[in-house]
Amino acid sequence: MTRRRAYDIDNLSNEARNMLQRQSRSVAASRNGTACSTLREPIPAFNEAPCETTIQGENNSFIVLGRDRNASRLSGYGGRGDTQASMIDMVVGRMSYSPRETTEDGEALRVDPNFRTDAARIYISQKTDIDENFSLASGTVGTSTARSGIGIKADQVRVIAREGIKLVTRTDMRNSQGGEAQAVYGVDIIAGNDDAELQPITKGGTLVEALDRLVHHLDKLNGIVHNMLMIQMNFNRDLTHHFHNSPFFGAPTSPSPGVVPSGIRAVSSHLTQVQTSLMSHKANLVSFKANYLQQSGSNYINSRYNNVN
Repeated sequence: MTRRRAYDIDNLSNEARNMLQRQSRSVAASRNGTACSTLREPIPAFNEAPCETTIQGENNSFIVLGRDRNASRLSGYGGRGDTQASMIDMVVGRMSYSPRETTEDGEALRVDPNFRTDAARIYISQKTDIDENFSLASGTVGTSTARSGIGIKADQVRVIAREGIKLVTRTDMRNSQGGEAQAVYGVDIIAGNDDAELQPITKGGTLVEALDRLVHHLDKLNGIVHNMLMIQMNFNRDLTHHFHNSPFFGAPTSPSPGVVPSGIRAVSSHLTQVQTSLMSHKANLVSFKANYLQQSGSNYINSRYNNVN
């Protein structure tokens, strides 16, 4: 992870740098930024459009009220001259980790919004292409075009509630442009901005029900195999003692010398191995159901708090 200096004024304008050097040590110490005191740092000037009203803080923080644009004055629906395209752009850290006040030629630098490199932003627009602005994958929800939108971008984003959080779609029958909201759009969770292998989120209650039925059928299969084992054991027992009547006055023959020991081993193996394994399998099914499919289980597969439809 790249670490930058906590105090970095390398890209100050020459005028500002000279002013700092001319200040006495006592004045400079009182303006070093500690305890949120005054701090002089490189801040690029904002290229404000005629329709925009800008509230600017002392340290690279801006609230811009105007019309939709994500770059130059020609971008967005504000650049096209559309009506009903108002916006509020709240941004901190223009030019992010490398802010400058002047170009390499020493000219004053003026910058437009940069949705890729600015450090953190909350962007609200009455009409915008919000996915294109932030270069987002389409997902299954699709790409929003000429709709009201809110974009939030930073290195890390947290949404915190002291009680509940809901992600809700299609609450109204018309969108902000007056169009009919015909489809029900879902919620895409896209890691890495890569929607190549998006899959539906499993409905936990239905999954529990399906797995519960699967356990039921496996339990029934266990019983079928056990019945087959009993039938086979009885057959093996009868075969072990099987004899024929000889042609000499119908006298019975002795059991086959090879079959008797083999039959005894088969009956013994069925009792000690197969039947024991079936009993263990049945117990494992009971344990699986208790641990994974019941709310009291230690590894219950459903979240106890979060739900999706």
